[in-house]
Amino acid sequence: MKLPTIALVGRPNVGKSTIFNRLVGKKQAIIEDTPGVTRDRIYGTGTYYDYKFNVIDTGGIDIGEDAFNKEIKMQAELAIDEADIVIFIVDGKEGMTTNDLVVRDILRRSNKKVVVAINKVDNKKTLENIYDFYELGFDYYIPISGSHNLGMDDLMDEVTSGFKKQIEEEYTPDVVKFCVIGRPNVGKSSLVNAILNEERVIVSDVAGTTRDTVDTEFNYEKEKFVVIDTAGMRKKGKVYESVEKYSLLRSMKAIDRSDVCVVVINAEEGIIEHDKHIASYAIESGKALVLVVNKWDTVDDKNNIKDFTKLIRAEFQFLSYVPIVFLSAKTKKRLATLMPEVIKVFNNSKREVKTSVLNDVITDAVALQAPPSYKGKRLKIYFTAQTGIAPPKFTFHVNNKGLVHFSYERYLENKIRENFDFEGTPIEFQFKNRNE
Repeated sequence: MKLPTIALVGRPNVGKSTIFNRLVGKKQAIIEDTPGVTRDRIYGTGTYYDYKFNVIDTGGIDIGEDAFNKEIKMQAELAIDEADIVIFIVDGKEGMTTNDLVVRDILRRSNKKVVVAINKVDNKKTLENIYDFYELGFDYYIPISGSHNLGMDDLMDEVTSGFKKQIEEEYTPDVVKFCVIGRPNVGKSSLVNAILNEERVIVSDVAGTTRDTVDTEFNYEKEKFVVIDTAGMRKKGKVYESVEKYSLLRSMKAIDRSDVCVVVINAEEGIIEHDKHIASYAIESGKALVLVVNKWDTVDDKNNIKDFTKLIRAEFQFLSYVPIVFLSAKTKKRLATLMPEVIKVFNNSKREVKTSVLNDVITDAVALQAPPSYKGKRLKIYFTAQTGIAPPKFTFHVNNKGLVHFSYERYLENKIRENFDFEGTPIEFQFKNRNE
């Protein structure tokens, strides 16, 4: 699926994060009545009728002396560069400011389509202020109230007017699509090239499936696969090269279109916090994962896989079920260990468990360790069924879902994983009251 990208930009405290949360349908951005709360770019996926799109929320652009202002401006410029269309958010209550003109100048240089969303217009007095913003010189002005959800349909009608409606997948369901994601300079493209050279049966190259990914079809053991590589940055320069977070959006776009995510980390540098961020996006998207430690040829003790695995498990505690592959894309050592893991976690993400066997496992788990009681009440599980795949989803019919404690939910997940092979795939739980 080729998703267009919307960037939300503007000066501080004009309501960008509120609008972001409206578009992605959840409170992902932090909202406070304080300028400068959002400093980094925040990413999400939104829908509007038949349209689906990526959304980037940015920090407020300010010409003040705050130490973060330079970095915020740089992050916003990166977001604008990533975007297909920009929503320029201004404050209808406060009116136009010098900072609005600074944002205007940045947007004019971008040559992107800009829709001006005049926010906080929720009464007749503020409605009269909207004409002041025509001085900005753009073509589209939509009065809205993000907090009251007024005018959002008018805004999104204009924003999505050039978007294509969701289309069928480009590939048949039997084609396994996996993306290679990770921080810059961990060897993603080298790994993709190594995979393709190893198999030597490239069917076709489809460049630019989105603006910044490359799909390559190839055969492995007589089966078709598509590997999605996130391409390098289009702009060069110290500013862009120094900003590591740009890789998140490219990763998200690739994740969205994949069945399996291959998360690459650099054995030379070890584990960095940003590696965890990228992996967490794959988890949140419900994708199967394989963790690859690349550049293993640079490690002094090549046989020290056991100790490095312990380190990874300690750092990536939320990836305890994900297989780890150690390899070198450069020398192709241990490269043959990767594709079997990709296939395995893909199959596990599609695994279906018989209802009778599942209920036997849950009954035994409850008998072994009963749910904790709360105010004299105890959770009862009447019936469990698998209600989805990719990722596997399990629905528990209970007496009161409010009694489900996160620790007991984790216990049930562990029991399911002990009895069924769900290595490499997240699993989701849903609890329903019996009378629902």
